[in-house]
Amino acid sequence: MVAYKLTYFNGRGAGEVIRQIFAYAGQDFEDVRVTMEQWPELKAGTPFGQLPYLEVDGKPLAQSHAIARYLAREFKLNGQCPWEEAQVNALADQFKDYSSEAKPYFYAKMGFGPGDVETLKKDVFLPAFEKFFTFLSNFLKASGSGFLVGKSLTWIDLAVAQHSADLIAQGIDFSKFQDLKAHSEKIQAIPQIKKWIDSRPETPF
Repeated sequence: MVAYKLTYFNGRGAGEVIRQIFAYAGQDFEDVRVTMEQWPELKAGTPFGQLPYLEVDGKPLAQSHAIARYLAREFKLNGQCPWEEAQVNALADQFKDYSSEAKPYFYAKMGFGPGDVETLKKDVFLPAFEKFFTFLSNFLKASGSGFLVGKSLTWIDLAVAQHSADLIAQGIDFSKFQDLKAHSEKIQAIPQIKKWIDSRPETPF
């Protein structure tokens, strides 16, 4: 039996989609949650000096999307054919672009970076949010299945649904994106995912 060990901070962030892939697949894994006090001592021992990283039978793999793609292939959450897998990967890469654009806002909001939160929300976050969620809405309409790609769950559904849920909990207005709100509710109601959400540690982000 393969042994999986995920190391990440005690929060959802970039590690949560990986945890939800395991939860959906019913796969046991070691969920190591590092505190900010522990991190400086551990940093040099990670593949790229950052988290998360996954150990598979002791072999390390870094970068959250590389990990998600690897596990999605293992557990059949990467699309039903090479074209669908490519579409999933395209959305994931666009998610990274959006995250980079919105990063100053999120960092300021979490207390990790400078700037006025409300100004950054208006000037940085909201334009990035509207652009990215318009892309997502277009994918949902094109698939017609309630999933972002094809007619079955993929890991990008998990990632987007969690992000939508986090934004909604923060009071972000989804009136223009009711379809993405419904998508989030649908994905997070999947029994394995709901069970994980109901039992995971409570963290602010």
